[in-house]
Amino acid sequence: MAKEKTQYTCNECGGSSPKWLGKCPHCNAWNTLIESVAESTAPAKNRFASLAKTAEVTTLADIDATDVQRTPTGHDELDRVLGGGIVEGGVVLIGGDPGIGKSTLLLQALDSLQRSGQKTLYVTGEESGAQVALRSRRLGLDGSQVSVLAEIQLEKILATLDHVRPAIAVIDSIQTVYSEQLTSAPGSVAQVRECAAHLTRAAKASGTAIVLVGHVTKEGALAGPRVLEHMVDTVLYFEGDTHSSFRLIRAIKNRFGAVNEIGVFAMTERGLKGVSNPSAIFLSQHSEPVPGSCVMVTLEGTRPMLVEIQALVDSGGPSPRRLSVGLDRDRLAMLLAVLHRHAGVACMDQDVFVNAVGGVRISEPAADLAVMLAITSSLRGKPLPKGFIAFGEVGLAGEVRPAPRGQDRLKEAAKLGFSVAVVPKANAPKKNDKAFEGLTIHAVERIEEAMELARSLA
Repeated sequence: MAKEKTQYTCNECGGSSPKWLGKCPHCNAWNTLIESVAESTAPAKNRFASLAKTAEVTTLADIDATDVQRTPTGHDELDRVLGGGIVEGGVVLIGGDPGIGKSTLLLQALDSLQRSGQKTLYVTGEESGAQVALRSRRLGLDGSQVSVLAEIQLEKILATLDHVRPAIAVIDSIQTVYSEQLTSAPGSVAQVRECAAHLTRAAKASGTAIVLVGHVTKEGALAGPRVLEHMVDTVLYFEGDTHSSFRLIRAIKNRFGAVNEIGVFAMTERGLKGVSNPSAIFLSQHSEPVPGSCVMVTLEGTRPMLVEIQALVDSGGPSPRRLSVGLDRDRLAMLLAVLHRHAGVACMDQDVFVNAVGGVRISEPAADLAVMLAITSSLRGKPLPKGFIAFGEVGLAGEVRPAPRGQDRLKEAAKLGFSVAVVPKANAPKKNDKAFEGLTIHAVERIEEAMELARSLA
């Protein structure tokens, strides 16, 4: 393949330059020139022409729409996040911190797919074939027939995909792949964007499902251009502390399923194993109730999960600290102001620390009521009653707003044996509902009522 000419295009003004410059000669902006393939003036065939399919304009009603076929990966938690399994021609991007288990999980999934009769290919750009084989032995995947290709050149990878025609292929990782059409190093913005575009088009044209492994920055976001997330069908993030045995996979984008769905895994000597009851992870095992602890029911996608919120209020200095782990710090400051103004609980001279047990991150506002009850319990030094849960959003006027799918949250709490629940009035179920037997439900409209109720129950 003849090497194509490249040029450098400015991100700000769109001006081009034949070589890289620190300052754009057109708009004088600094560090905005990015390498790209130069458009040829000759009437040559475009490099994407063979993949572009022509179609006539049709109305939505005339298009024959059928549900996409899914192939289960053999791991229920991974299938849950993907929306039911791997989709033919789908492109999945999975990112996470180094050593968190991305390659391990994908190797396990490929082995399960291969044993079920699917043709698989594992393209490794970071390890040799021997290293991948050693990992498979450690995971107990003896006699695995997964095909392995140690290659980082895009053109050779595409030729192999066209020759082997696998049902599922894993590219580990997209930052190591480079194309001969560009002169920049692997991992650069231009290389990542160009390689991902070629692989995505190849997946759509051939029907091969491709999983791209992506590196992350120190902030935890996927490295490379943001357009990488727009090109693919599904974006998954690995979460969790590498020092903990539990890992979470969260779907940020999914064209074939629900977003914000999570899968929970436990890291063992034999690789990652799915956790069917994740609520057990996020609840501390206290023999007796302790001050500053309140359990809430959070929703992760379609799954209700019980999480323990812990708060510690301690005497602070002239500038007290507000620290939260797993929860939004700005929202904590707002809740403390509401607590003072509407419930008369002052923490102005106190250090306040809030933690979501188990390393889970809670972004929904339904945790507000549980956070405020945990803070009050720690400040008073009195525990909430045994089997107590709470959820609900709290507004700046002190009102307790309903949380989405409150009935599902209460059913999960009743199923796990909780006996007392404080919920927003709009989430209170109808009377004589047998699904909530054994669970006493208290409906509140304002934060003052919730605080008074907590004091009376304690």
